[in-house]
Amino acid sequence: MRALILGGGVVGVTTAYQLQKDGYDVTIVDRETSLAEGASWGNAGMIAPGHSFVWSSPAAPKTLMKSLVMKDQALRFRLSADPHLYTWSLKFLMECTAAKAKKNTLLKHRLAVHSQRVLQEVVRDESIAYDRTDQGILYFHRSQAALERGAANMRLLQEDGQEIRVIDESEIIRREPALASSRGKIAGGILCPTDETGDSAKFTRALADIVAKRGGKILTGTNVTGFDRIGDTIRAVRTTRGDLTADVYVLCLGSESPILARKIGLSLPIYPIKGYSLTIPITDQDAAPKLPVLDEHNLVGITPMGDRIRVTATAEFAGYNRGHKPADFAFMKRVAQELYPRGIAYDRAEMWAGLRPMTPDNLPVLGRRHLSNLWLNTGHGHIGWTMSHGSARIIADLIAGRAPPIPLDGIVPAVSRSWGPTAGEVSKLYVSH
Repeated sequence: MRALILGGGVVGVTTAYQLQKDGYDVTIVDRETSLAEGASWGNAGMIAPGHSFVWSSPAAPKTLMKSLVMKDQALRFRLSADPHLYTWSLKFLMECTAAKAKKNTLLKHRLAVHSQRVLQEVVRDESIAYDRTDQGILYFHRSQAALERGAANMRLLQEDGQEIRVIDESEIIRREPALASSRGKIAGGILCPTDETGDSAKFTRALADIVAKRGGKILTGTNVTGFDRIGDTIRAVRTTRGDLTADVYVLCLGSESPILARKIGLSLPIYPIKGYSLTIPITDQDAAPKLPVLDEHNLVGITPMGDRIRVTATAEFAGYNRGHKPADFAFMKRVAQELYPRGIAYDRAEMWAGLRPMTPDNLPVLGRRHLSNLWLNTGHGHIGWTMSHGSARIIADLIAGRAPPIPLDGIVPAVSRSWGPTAGEVSKLYVSH
C-alpha cells in the first residue's frame, strides 16, 4: 500500500514515519527546497501539554478589540479585505465562552499528553538529537495576584493529570541562575516538570532522513496544484512534477490546507495566524539560560536550543502575509534582554515570521470527511510541535481501522472513528469540523 503525504513540516513527516511503521510505502511532497521551512522552523520549540489552554477564551474578544488601537497586545487583529478572515473570526468568537474554552482546553490537553508519549517512544527508538531539554518549562508571573490567578487556572489541567509546582522567586533563581538580575521583578511561577523542549526543524529533518533510509521518497521543490477525483475517491494529486498516485492521501499542509481543500469542495476552518521569533546565538553558556520560560505578563517565550536561544511572541490575525520588519521584534527582544542581559549576542538575532494554522476551537482537523481515501491532519495552531506525534499516530491508527488509545470524541468526527470503511472503501458520509 502506498501513502502520499502532502506537506513536509513536523506534522507531515511524523505522519509519514508512523505510516511507514505500519508497512506503507510513503512519499512526502513539499513545495520548499528543504523540509520544515514553515511553522516547524521558527516556533518556540516547546513540547508543552502544560500550555494547552486555548486562545479562544472569554478574554480574547476584548484583547482583539484593544489591538485595533493598541500595538502591544499579544493577540493582534488587522483589518483586511479577505472575507475568510471575518467568517473565521466569527467562528472563533463563538468559541470564546467559558464552557467551550474549558471543554476545548481539556480535549487539547488529552491530545497533547498522548502526543508527548508518542514522541518519547520515537526518541527512544530512533535516538534523534534535536537540542532536547527535559527539565520542564517555567511559566512565571510578575505579580503575586497574577501568580495566584495563574495557579487557579492551572488547576483545570492539574485535575486532568498535569503535574504542576508553584514556586517562588528564590526557587526560580536557584533553578535558573541566569535570572538573578531579575530578582524583585518576578513574583513566582508555575513549573510543569514534565514539559520539554527541542528544535522541531532539527527533529523533523532527522526523522525524514530515517524515513528516506527505510525506502521513503521525499520530493521537495514540488508544488501541489490540485486533485484528480473520481466520485468520492482521489485518483491522483496534481503537482508541478506531474500526477502522483497512491492508495491513501494525507493532507498536512498547515495554513495552506484550506486553499487546496477548496479545490475539491471541502471547507476547512483554518486560518493563518502570524507568529514572530528571534533565534539568537549564545556567547557564554555559563551566563545563558538553561530553563525554558514563558513570561506570562508579556507572553514572550524563551527557549534554550543548544548554542542559541529562541524568543517567540505575538499572534497576529494578518492573513497570508509573512512579511516582517525590525520594529516587529523590538518588544520581545527588549523583554529577553531585560531577563538575560549577559551571554547572548542580541546584535546577531535572526528574525523570522511564520503562519500558525489555527482553527476556531484550537483543535486540529483530523480524520476524513466526504472522500474515502483523503485523510486530514492539519490545523494544529500554536502547539503543532506538541500535538504532531499524537495526531500522526491517530491518523495511522484510523487508516488501519484500529481504535487509538485515547478517546476521540470531540477530537475526530464520528465518520473517522467508525473503524471502517477503511481508506480503500466507499463512504458517502460527510461531517464538517
